[in-house]
Amino acid sequence: MRRMVLALMAGGAFVGSHAAERQMESLSRGIVAVPRPDGGMFVGWRLFGTDPESIAFNVYRQTDGGVAVKVNREPLRGPTSLVDADADPTATLAYHVRPVTAGEEGPASRTVSAWKHDFLDIPIQPIEGYRLGDASVGDLDGDGELEIVIHQTNRPRDNGSAGVTGEPILDAYELDGTHLWRINLGRNIREGEHYTQFMVYDLDGDGRAEVACKTADGTTDGTGVVIGDADKDWRTLQPGSNRDGRILDGSEFLTVFSGVSGKALATVDYVPGRAPINGWGGIGGNAGNDSYGNRCDRFLACVAYLDGEHPSLVMCRGVYGRIAIVAWDFHEGSLTRRWVFDTGSSYPPYADASPYAGMGGHSLGVGDVDDDGRDEIVYQAMVVDDDGTGLSSSGLRHGDVMYLTDIDPDRPGLEVFSVQENEDDAERFNTPGAAMRDARTGEILWSHSPTVDVPSGMAADIDPRHRGLEAWGGPGGLRTARGEQIGPAPRENDWCLWWDGDPLRELLITGRDWGRMRRRFNPDSAAGPVPPPEAAAVPRVPITRVTKWNPVTGQSEGLFQCEGSAAGRGPALTGDLLGDWREEMLLVAPGGKALRLFTTTIPTDLRLVTLLHDPQYRLSLVWQNVVYNKPPNPGFYLGHGMTAPPRPAIRTVGSGGE
Repeated sequence: MRRMVLALMAGGAFVGSHAAERQMESLSRGIVAVPRPDGGMFVGWRLFGTDPESIAFNVYRQTDGGVAVKVNREPLRGPTSLVDADADPTATLAYHVRPVTAGEEGPASRTVSAWKHDFLDIPIQPIEGYRLGDASVGDLDGDGELEIVIHQTNRPRDNGSAGVTGEPILDAYELDGTHLWRINLGRNIREGEHYTQFMVYDLDGDGRAEVACKTADGTTDGTGVVIGDADKDWRTLQPGSNRDGRILDGSEFLTVFSGVSGKALATVDYVPGRAPINGWGGIGGNAGNDSYGNRCDRFLACVAYLDGEHPSLVMCRGVYGRIAIVAWDFHEGSLTRRWVFDTGSSYPPYADASPYAGMGGHSLGVGDVDDDGRDEIVYQAMVVDDDGTGLSSSGLRHGDVMYLTDIDPDRPGLEVFSVQENEDDAERFNTPGAAMRDARTGEILWSHSPTVDVPSGMAADIDPRHRGLEAWGGPGGLRTARGEQIGPAPRENDWCLWWDGDPLRELLITGRDWGRMRRRFNPDSAAGPVPPPEAAAVPRVPITRVTKWNPVTGQSEGLFQCEGSAAGRGPALTGDLLGDWREEMLLVAPGGKALRLFTTTIPTDLRLVTLLHDPQYRLSLVWQNVVYNKPPNPGFYLGHGMTAPPRPAIRTVGSGGE
């Protein structure tokens, strides 16, 4: 069986003759070497989407600065990871790999030092009164390595809550903790997860990622230059009023910053503006309207390949009623508008509202849902085509959760699983609490729980007995990709990741305090360890758990446990950041003065191209920091019984790769 799976993973062909090559970053091999709990070192590296299918690798270990020694006997033609059982984790170790093609060994990758622990601490420069929030990654300086952009938050507020907030801060760091720059968005950008969506991506194809976000008078870039008028204070200071702390007047900008220095490269007016403040209501999950700035200041953002080859920046405003989505291109230092999608304002009873109005949510997705080689924007319950016109509206309206991928591999195209808020006037539509739909047409494939308000849910392949991804959320337990009930659902319904060696996805609980005892998780116990009496004397430590769903027992069983907490609603970031195709998790280290990066040390038999070279997956890392963060998904079926995924139609830009 293992040999069969390896053969499947080695194949693949381009999808359709229409697929143009997409511009993507030129990466290093991303080598990671981590000590294993039972001895030896786990070593992983990237298989590129541009590598020949026949490529093999040799792995070399260097001990205490000595001569490099080849670890493997024969070139490795299977998975791009191995266990170096002869390595001494207490020594100073470094590793590199060499590709082997047609029997000839190629140039060495860059040499990478092994981690000393089963995690990598990335020290940051904390700010008094702030905490670490969402993170994103990109090759900011063009060296082929991913850097981290982290959002530091102070007194954040939900849009529905009045009050003065702190000033949002964006910091950039190398993985060794080197601080690159700091951007202060200033007092005229309100702090909160609905306000500040920051996009990190190489927008102009120069091999270095930029950072783009909404700015205002008083924003200070990474070089100390102020955007707009530094003296303006547009905050509404009316204690006791529902307008207190909100920014309802003044200039609004969109700025692209240099990833190298944080310097503002281009600034334009934010489109559209907030006016009229009472023109953003409608019949969404939270139906109605307001005149104090709740609905007009809900923002989302993403990056999409709207022409099939080059990335565009997409900035979005509005969720519950009016929805405006604007696509921008950044080229030769300038931002130009590609198109505007705007449902327009409507007022009670909203009889003239667009069929796309009120269909937004607190997450979004990007993918080629109509298989034309160009991306669409899946905006919760509706889809905007690559040309800025409406493609389909499902009528499901507002919700907090949405998953876009090939959920059912036995039907063509991509699917969307979403859960809906059914409250206020929206109940008269008899909207299902959860539904699976065709991503292109919006056709509802199955649904359940009409009028039930479902706050959370998930779609992931966790049960090998049923083909495709399972879905859960709301009444009825776990369901197959076709909507059949198959048993109880996991309690984990926020985060998942690929951690162990098979294509099933694991589940994640972040930042829970599982006891006072600093202890290693017992993988043989589904309930976890029982703390001894002396545990009460040990300080509380936030614990994050990776679990595996056992479909026979209907229980989650522990795979891995670590010290580290969430950043807000979940990890700072999860994704395929290093090593082979499995995913890493970036948490907040105890004490809040570092980010802590974890990767798996479990062997795998699967050989897969790095998920960073799947365009949909890469773009879902870009939008992961948007509002209610959700895990990334590829544009193909990655699960039990998968066939060979398509070879990505990409071209890399920049000189930092290997």
